[in-house]
Amino acid sequence: MRLVHDVGMELRQLRSFVVVAEELNVGRAATRLHLTQPSLSRQIAALEHDLGVELFARIKRRFVLTAAGETFLADAKDLLRRSDEAVRTAQRTQRGELGTLRLRFVQSATFEVLPRLLGAFRQAYPEVVLDLEASTTLRQTQALHDGRIDVGLLRPNTPAPTGTTSAGGAAAGAGAAGAGAPGGAGAGGAAVVRLAGLESRVVAEDALVVALPAGHRLAGRKRLRLAELADESFVLYSRPTGPAVHDTIVGYCRAAGFTPRIEQDAADVQTIVSLVAAGLGISLLISPTPPSNPAAVVYRELSDDLPCWQLCAAWSPDNRSPALARFLDLLAP
Repeated sequence: MRLVHDVGMELRQLRSFVVVAEELNVGRAATRLHLTQPSLSRQIAALEHDLGVELFARIKRRFVLTAAGETFLADAKDLLRRSDEAVRTAQRTQRGELGTLRLRFVQSATFEVLPRLLGAFRQAYPEVVLDLEASTTLRQTQALHDGRIDVGLLRPNTPAPTGTTSAGGAAAGAGAAGAGAPGGAGAGGAAVVRLAGLESRVVAEDALVVALPAGHRLAGRKRLRLAELADESFVLYSRPTGPAVHDTIVGYCRAAGFTPRIEQDAADVQTIVSLVAAGLGISLLISPTPPSNPAAVVYRELSDDLPCWQLCAAWSPDNRSPALARFLDLLAP
């Protein structure tokens, strides 16, 4: 390994020099280095020749460092320390113990899956830098294809029955929730974004629940049917930011015999819950739901036979990031 182009100096020569400087005895230094004394003497002589300075001198039978040798010793130790550190850093990065993991996630992942996965990853790899940001599925899939992120937590474009999970390729062969142009269509009229070219793994399957003001007439019930909500005002996910979720929920309501009367919409679930708490309407949300005051908002299960919403981790098979590989290890069944 050449350190300076003009000087034929190598790390092994530096290490030999440092040991000789510490011992001030070529015989003892040769023993430490597991070299013969003549071989070590040749290394030091070659180093002095390359540097153009004398590093050692004999004074009254004593082997001592010259002034140049004293200065060079401090710098040589620093170079060796940094070289060793560079090797360790490269090796740890290759093992996924260092580096950066760029992760994006849909908002509904923040209440259970994201804390669980990030907590486990942080505990196992505390020195990996986490680059985190909430993002829609459309933006995540584009960023994955472009190589701008390593992994995304996203929703398939339509709910799939439990047990249809896929360990590779598009989850359930489909696209992504909260994504796509309104012109695309999936079940329930949802916009479709294909996950072609990406790998995915299902990390959660979540049910649809009803969010009600705590004082609502139906709040005392444990389970509700969609048809019982026909006369209610709704607060739903905004369609421009989540067309697949919006369209699928509206499709479920129409299948139950009514078109929901949408009084308000919002781009994020916390705002939806706040509007429900204020009495502006009820909502249908993908579980798990955000923490809220039970005196203001309650959540009730639906008795309708509706499929679950899959939450998937997706990544590009071309991504060779060691940090990504370690994150995917956490997803293994």
